[in-house]
Amino acid sequence: MTDTEPATTDRERKSPSTADAPSGDYDVPPGAETYDCRYCGRPFATESRLELHRGLDHPGDLDDDEVEAFRTAYEAEEEALATFRLRALGALVLLYFGLLMVYALV
Repeated sequence: MTDTEPATTDRERKSPSTADAPSGDYDVPPGAETYDCRYCGRPFATESRLELHRGLDHPGDLDDDEVEAFRTAYEAEEEALATFRLRALGALVLLYFGLLMVYALV
């Protein structure tokens, strides 16, 4: 490194995140079916993920049908998360009491 070259840090050498990457700079397997955002070009594996992206990242650009699709996808995602949280809580409770019983017997 010479005196005229600026020093680089690890932070400067990092590649941009997917949110900062220009369209077309995504790691998509060849031949994979994608749903591309018409506003930014970002590819998604499912249509519901695309609808969620549009509603969260491009809310001012949506028409009424797209807003309704976002709300439907958002509600479905919330329901799936609620179900996962209940199952995870149940598993933790069973694990806790199972270990408690093993500890009591040993």
